[in-house]
Amino acid sequence: MKILVANLGSTSFKYRLFDMDDEAQLAQGSIDRIGSEKSLCRVQIGHFEDESTHQVTDHAEAVARCLTQLTDKENGCLSEAGEVSGIGFKTVHGGRFSGVQRVNDTVLEAMQEMATVAPAHNPPYIRAMRLMSQQLPDIPLVAAFETDFHATIPERLRRYAVPHQWAEQYHVKRWGFHGASHRYIAQRIAELLGDEDLRVISCHLGGSSSLCAIHRGASIATTMGMSPQTGLPQNNRVGDFDPFALPWLMEQTHNTLQELLDILANQSGLLGLSGSSGDVRDLEIAAIQGDKNAQLALHVYTSDIRRQLGGLLVELGGVEAIVFTGGIGENAAGIRSAICAGLDDFGISLDPTENASASVECDISAHKSRTKIWVVPTNEELIVARQVHQLLQG
Repeated sequence: MKILVANLGSTSFKYRLFDMDDEAQLAQGSIDRIGSEKSLCRVQIGHFEDESTHQVTDHAEAVARCLTQLTDKENGCLSEAGEVSGIGFKTVHGGRFSGVQRVNDTVLEAMQEMATVAPAHNPPYIRAMRLMSQQLPDIPLVAAFETDFHATIPERLRRYAVPHQWAEQYHVKRWGFHGASHRYIAQRIAELLGDEDLRVISCHLGGSSSLCAIHRGASIATTMGMSPQTGLPQNNRVGDFDPFALPWLMEQTHNTLQELLDILANQSGLLGLSGSSGDVRDLEIAAIQGDKNAQLALHVYTSDIRRQLGGLLVELGGVEAIVFTGGIGENAAGIRSAICAGLDDFGISLDPTENASASVECDISAHKSRTKIWVVPTNEELIVARQVHQLLQG
């Protein structure tokens, strides 16, 4: 069975194709600037790689172009599009729907209900799924919701201190996200350490970041709340924020509530703190050059991670492994070092040499460290492919 996994942005489409007989990745590609006259199309199938520009008007056309690439007689890996058994989506928030669902009008309506909570994610997925279901009716579409992995979190750690009705009727609770990434880390670190009875803190650090406390492969706590805007500071999203500051800001700035929410969702986080960039790579360079705001942004980011790490450590009662993943977690040795600094008394010690040279999957813990510290590249698409495969087989 061959499964196509789609990762959508408002103007982008990324995909990977898996053969689930052996979970081999057959191809990957992307289309950026969807809707413009010069959309950038990339594809890698085996040793074949290509980059070109075409006009791609919408996400349905992007999928059609993807299938054309995959069935190309000279360089493709499929004889026909019908070989794709299903298209899986790493969907974010379904509110009353979670888990793995065949896409239908009811599921899309549930996603639309949560569009205000996940404004950067739900709308493009809904538009794309509607178009694809119309134009590709013979290929099943499957939504694998990010919230599903966190369904095992106990109620005491899911609830806000708000009226009971808000949770029951309006779904106001800590849902958690990055579920596919944290699920992959839970499975992979158990394989690497040869032990399924582990207490693990998964640190998914990237354009958006979250930590997850995992025990025996199950999520028991995470840092994101009802929306992907919460938790740790993100590249351009605020993270946790006092809601009672909003009426004050409305009075002082004369901005509307929606304008302030837009600032918190798009002009805050590391970008807001630094005033220059939300990209950690840019901030690290600027910080070395003496930029005080860049230094502050990095300090706020790592300090909040340390604070949340401490809370999860207490909740677990200790950990056997801390795993860094995501674009920042996998590549930013300085960030990893800052997070783990001064934690020797807790049995958490990095090896500076191993940390500086870390690549692919590697153990970067010091010999004296009671806690194993690993860098593990995540594979969210493989997790989604497995979930789609299981659903379609069932």
